[in-house]
Amino acid sequence: MNRSYRTYLVTQEDLSVDRSTREVVERAIEGGIDAVQLREKHATARRRYELGRELRELTERAGVDLIVNDRVDVARAVDADGVHLGDDDLPIGVARGILGEGAVIGRSVSTVDAAREAEANGADYLGVGAVFHTSSKDDVADDELAIGVERVREIRGAVGIPLVAIGGITPENAASAVAAGAEGVAVISAITGADDPAAATRELRAAVEDGLEGEE
Repeated sequence: MNRSYRTYLVTQEDLSVDRSTREVVERAIEGGIDAVQLREKHATARRRYELGRELRELTERAGVDLIVNDRVDVARAVDADGVHLGDDDLPIGVARGILGEGAVIGRSVSTVDAAREAEANGADYLGVGAVFHTSSKDDVADDELAIGVERVREIRGAVGIPLVAIGGITPENAASAVAAGAEGVAVISAITGADDPAAATRELRAAVEDGLEGEE
């Protein structure tokens, strides 16, 4: 089950300018977000579960995919659409065995070799980055910082599954990541930190569509 997301929100309440994650997600849905990833990197499993149940209700009603970062157990417990895995998480095949063939499984990659391996192992989409420098993620290794749009282009040429560009994405640079081969972009602070998350989502989508038009 391959998924192609144009706009993809990664939640992080401590980057949401004193707003709750629920409020930010509600506004992003209003702005037309395609997928929401429950991240909340520093929250307990219990807190992620409780928030996940809230977001499942919101996203299901809106027809928006809910993806859980890292935790396959939480994804299953809240009946999410899938999980997004990093280097230290369960292997894709193990996650697939737990969540089932219908689950969406994403994988973070920053190199062509890792992208090929993730596709061969059954990933539905790849989160490619960090494309640009970002201060939103403190778990990015030095060799994954600011890989640039040329790496996106190289990975696009190496795999056939959808790519979501992540890391330092803004409305000003989103089109270049998409023009290099990503089908969409994932952001944290560009939406969570915006004065108006709904308007920020719409602006981001417009930039993605501009990038897609530039490909034609």
